Amino acid sequence: MNARAERGSRARLSGRRSEAWAAVWLMARGYRILGFRLKTPQAEIDLLAKRGDVLAVVEVKSRATIEAALEAVSFDQRDRLRRAGASLAARRPSLARCGVRLDLLALAPGRLPRHIPDAWKGG
Repeated sequence: MNARAERGSRARLSGRRSEAWAAVWLMARGYRILGFRLKTPQAEIDLLAKRGDVLAVVEVKSRATIEAALEAVSFDQRDRLRRAGASLAARRPSLARCGVRLDLLALAPGRLPRHIPDAWKGG
């Protein structure tokens, strides 16, 4: 395996671990995980979680700092993720009444995960 393929493989494994840890963190806080790595025409959703009448499209980012995690998601990516969440909610009758929210679950070395509901309000 060449160096580039090996880096990619390590990054995918790290991403899966981060998403699993994020799911456990959210479940401990009362969220029900509805899906992992959901592929939609608009975007891939890392985690889809529900609590009450809120459907959270959760982007999981592992970076050196929480600020870097917030900045790692572009405006276009946020827009695609919002549309993907709304599309999924519209297609599932059990989710039709839910408000869709775009959350960030940021992981940084040596720190507890940080869940930021509605991380990019209006942006």
